[in-house]
Amino acid sequence: MTTELKPPLPPMEARSVDEIPIGAGWQYEPKWDGFRCVVFRDRADIFLQSKAGQPLARYFPDVVAAVSELDAKRFVLDGELVIPIGGAFSFDELQLRLHPAASRVQKLAAAHPAMLIVFDLLADENGRSLLRLPLHERRTQLEQFARQQFVPKGGVRLSPATTTLATAQKWFGKVGGNLDGIMAKEADAAYASGERTAMVKVKQIRSADCVIGGFRYASGARVIGSLLLGLYDEEGLLHHVGFTSAFKANERRELTKRFEALKKAPGFTGNAPGGPSRWSTERTGEWEPVDPVTVVEVTYDHFTGERFRHGTRIVRYRPDKAPRQCTMDQVRHREGKSLALL
Repeated sequence: MTTELKPPLPPMEARSVDEIPIGAGWQYEPKWDGFRCVVFRDRADIFLQSKAGQPLARYFPDVVAAVSELDAKRFVLDGELVIPIGGAFSFDELQLRLHPAASRVQKLAAAHPAMLIVFDLLADENGRSLLRLPLHERRTQLEQFARQQFVPKGGVRLSPATTTLATAQKWFGKVGGNLDGIMAKEADAAYASGERTAMVKVKQIRSADCVIGGFRYASGARVIGSLLLGLYDEEGLLHHVGFTSAFKANERRELTKRFEALKKAPGFTGNAPGGPSRWSTERTGEWEPVDPVTVVEVTYDHFTGERFRHGTRIVRYRPDKAPRQCTMDQVRHREGKSLALL
């Protein structure tokens, strides 16, 4: 490619906060319920990159086609892949696209076409990097790019943005269905590739992406009783931070089959299950390590002492996210520390 930016490019990430930040200098955007996607185009070469840096084009040929129809021949966009079904975006349908058979993918794409919702321009139509520009300048260029390139109701669309708090609060009141929450970005900040320094996300519930590092069998039965959750620290060590056990009986049998096949030591490379804990909500007996390749999004109420205080609930599996992206900085700022937003 002749653009200045080439894949893989770690996308800018966000910290979770409890409230929409207030004050001058924030740009607010909807948080869409989809797959993060960075799009690189250099003439006929189009590359769709996942949040984890993996290629996505084979799974979204409809989006590749939509991007190829744009008049601009060189650019890099940051956005979200979504699939609208029945007036809402379907995350389950996105997961179905990650299928090894091209014929199956084509059939799914024909039945329910995907869209790319764009919220940042990382390289302009001449292939020049815009990463060092402040967000408000990138946004101006993105809006101009969208006016010239995007067609109404097309497969590539511009995500709305506002600097008005009341508008962001109105969006937040509609969270559910298409909206997963609100993003708040520092308008004067450059694009912080792979960092969580200039962007926050606000959801109606607290959630974190965790890695399954092991499991425990249920008492008196050879089925899984709980899955053990881990997060990586700055040194690359996977620490045990809690568990999830809210499964139905038929789910336990399927989970047992799935994770017994992944048994592999050591599982956790940092703090391991069974060590000292101020909480007594989890049995601290024998546990089975697994290869830390499975990422799940979980909801929780409190994170204290480097652990989820109570059991968590799995919202969904995240095959689009790399395990090493599941880091402690998602939750550490919730441990009684005030997060300076202003």
